[in-house]
Amino acid sequence: MALPDALDLKVMQALQVDGRASFVRIAGVLGVSDKTVARRFTRLRRDIGFRVLGMTDETRLGRPGWIVRLRCTPDAAEPLATALARRTDTSYIGLMSGGTEVTCAMKPRSQQERDELLLGRLPRTPHVLSVSAHCVLNPFYGGPLGWLSKINALTAAQEEALRPGLEEPPAGPVALDAVDEALIGVLRRDGRAPMAELQSRTGQSESVVKRRLDRLRRTGVLYFDAEYDHEPLGHDVGAMLWLTVAPGALVAAGKTLAAHPEVRFAAAVSGRANLVTAVQCRTIQELYAYLTDRIGAIPGVHDAETMLILRQVKALTYDPRR
Repeated sequence: MALPDALDLKVMQALQVDGRASFVRIAGVLGVSDKTVARRFTRLRRDIGFRVLGMTDETRLGRPGWIVRLRCTPDAAEPLATALARRTDTSYIGLMSGGTEVTCAMKPRSQQERDELLLGRLPRTPHVLSVSAHCVLNPFYGGPLGWLSKINALTAAQEEALRPGLEEPPAGPVALDAVDEALIGVLRRDGRAPMAELQSRTGQSESVVKRRLDRLRRTGVLYFDAEYDHEPLGHDVGAMLWLTVAPGALVAAGKTLAAHPEVRFAAAVSGRANLVTAVQCRTIQELYAYLTDRIGAIPGVHDAETMLILRQVKALTYDPRR
């Protein structure tokens, strides 16, 4: 397996900027041929599992997200993580340090689904010792802002040339109908699904599909994210940091975290630890330096709990063969 080189990283970041940008458009910005871009994309998909997926920003639909921590007996952690990974409303499921905790991001589609899972099913699951659910109050980084945006493979001018010209999303929740849901369902499996497949799966004409796709992106409901293995990029130490921050310093601390190159997700959450972040480092020593030098320097941080991710069971999608 060939490790990603400088051009591979440019292609990856280009597709993070616009997941549906054509190979011709990307090639024009990078100064290579579209066949070269296509070959690199195929190789990245084969070697590091690189995929572009259509995702929904649940806050635009009036659905708050949750981060759930489940403490369980060591024998139950992996089966529980696998069962959660098979659900369509979960993502970023990790087996944490010690093998006795599972952390999971959840996006229930309704209050009933939320209550059924958090108040009913999970607390009654055998060998689950405790359930701690944290509502995502305000995201600072993540979602449409993927970690690949921080690798600086592209110049500012190249990034701007690839950025889709989307307007500021409207205020208030957006309503979806059956056609929107069908379109999102296809893109969730393959964000670069060709127009012919989108037409076939939704039963709509090309003009209708293009109009619906444009509306979903313009309203901020639909965005495109990249899924891939971090290890080949040299960032194989992942951790979740649960920070307790003074309320008056919370916004500034969240914005500071969002600017750190190590941070792939940061959000204000409910609970005693009111700021959570997921970080990616090259080594344990780099993580230690990040905690002491960067986290330690943020004003208002009173406490920090560090949980190493032993294994990422699910990122955006779940593939039992990986």
